[in-house]
Amino acid sequence: MPNDGKSRKRPAKAEAVVGAPTAFRRADAAHFPGSSVHASLASEIGLRIVRGDYPPGAILPNEAKWSETFNVSRSAVREAIKMLMAKSLLASRPKIGSWVEPKERWNLLDRDVLAWYATAPDREAFLRTVQEFRHIIEPEASAFAAIRRSEEQMGEISQACREMGDATNLQERTRADTRFHLAILRASGNDLLVPLGVLIESALDHLFVFVTRETSDQRRAQALHEAIEKNIRLRRPGAARNAVHRLLANTDDVIGRSRR
Repeated sequence: MPNDGKSRKRPAKAEAVVGAPTAFRRADAAHFPGSSVHASLASEIGLRIVRGDYPPGAILPNEAKWSETFNVSRSAVREAIKMLMAKSLLASRPKIGSWVEPKERWNLLDRDVLAWYATAPDREAFLRTVQEFRHIIEPEASAFAAIRRSEEQMGEISQACREMGDATNLQERTRADTRFHLAILRASGNDLLVPLGVLIESALDHLFVFVTRETSDQRRAQALHEAIEKNIRLRRPGAARNAVHRLLANTDDVIGRSRR
């Protein structure tokens, strides 16, 4: 997290150290293999933060407690905490310790944070957030792709669409679905959309797994994707935009039905 050189006030909710949740258990070293000990530990702590075990303002257990809980070195704990600070989930000060930052400061475009967010208990909020992002980005990206796409980029879009239709299991279909949408973002010709698409790749994966499981009419879903592919291929920006709107409306409906 950037350091502007100004001291921060201690968070209002950080008067007392929050104890380890009851789900905590002592883990053996095999749980965090090889040189990825600190990264695995950061993932474990990060997931617990995002799912609400440690709310904003809560002070985390100290290095000694984490070291004992997971049977890892204190240096690994320090590196894990540094990773979480870089993702803006945590802040730290001497004699206070590390505390959870407000959610609005979290870097939700970080791959890891997105993955933790996707597996948090409030799945509905996550799905709604991803869908809102798609409504903002994808219709216009598809219209631009219809105008700007190269033949090679069109080939990637068409291949991913075919692979969706030919998929024989959930994993194959959702991975092809993600490739389809990322290929469209690349074909849009906007340099900012490409890294943005890569960053939300895990979020799309989680969304598409959910939607595919909840959708009984896979043929309709496939037809909606094929309409997008066709209109980009025929260089019809308006029709491509409308096709994306229809697909997103269908996904909104699937998510809405899951709540009832």
